[in-house]
Amino acid sequence: MNLEQHTTPETIRRIFAHYQAKRKNEHRLHLGGSQIGRECSRALWYQFRWAWTPHFEGRMLRLFETGDREEERIIRNLRDIGVKVWDRDPDTGKQVRFEACGGHFALSLDGVGEGFAESSAPHTLEFKTMNTKNFTALSRMGLQQAQPVYWAQCQVGMHLAGLDRCYFFAVCKETDAIFGERIKADPAEGMMLIAKADQVVFTDNPPPRITDEPSDWRCKFCPYWAICHGCKIPEVHCRTCAHVTPERDGTWSCARGHKVDAACAEHLFIPQIMPKGWEVLTGDADRVEYNDEDGQVVVNERNSQQLFEGRMR
Repeated sequence: MNLEQHTTPETIRRIFAHYQAKRKNEHRLHLGGSQIGRECSRALWYQFRWAWTPHFEGRMLRLFETGDREEERIIRNLRDIGVKVWDRDPDTGKQVRFEACGGHFALSLDGVGEGFAESSAPHTLEFKTMNTKNFTALSRMGLQQAQPVYWAQCQVGMHLAGLDRCYFFAVCKETDAIFGERIKADPAEGMMLIAKADQVVFTDNPPPRITDEPSDWRCKFCPYWAICHGCKIPEVHCRTCAHVTPERDGTWSCARGHKVDAACAEHLFIPQIMPKGWEVLTGDADRVEYNDEDGQVVVNERNSQQLFEGRMR
């Protein structure tokens, strides 16, 4: 049988559809420590402000679950060889969570281990799965050079947990080989990453692009490319509204006095979040007029959300 002509059976489609149906919210309430090492602060700002909802097909969601199941397996492996592992907060039953920026920034540890063959000192734990190509590069170059985002995640975890060592594990999906590296804390790096998170969270407008070239390899696979370099309007939500502000105590406030949980009729886009090429002609706290990329005047004011629906998707 020609595999290229093989169609996916209905049963398989239903399995993947189930994964999509049960995924309730694709946004995090906070900026995550697993992403703070990304080079582009603008992408992090878009993520924190819920400017765009990344959508994943069912197969990818199932793959994410595979990574979660591998964490359980490595923890069992470590315990089987005598390592003490704490992977849950006894009070909540969930992963141990640390916060900064009033709670707007957070990181959950995969665990803390003690009694390794290399050292009896406690280590934060980080587990990942990856394909053969990335696994080979990691084995050759080490974590900091091969996967700097993961390295930054380890640094933030150690910094917030007050520990000076992390044991990073990666499993190759194709061969089941295991990579392990003990990472030493870099206090200056940890503080810098927290400062970066603080700047992303409390900046009113999107930070500068890392490049204005849409085809740059750092941008073209970014989930926020369409609103950063393209012509898509951001999604309508309180976090994309000019009236809403993240507060230092971890809450959000609305200058119009509304509850911050979903967009209301007074939603007004942050002007700097609109597509590249849009020019503000005039504006105040109630109304903003733009000249769009086609030279047409677009007005954003009370109850004008429907005007943008065709440009959002």
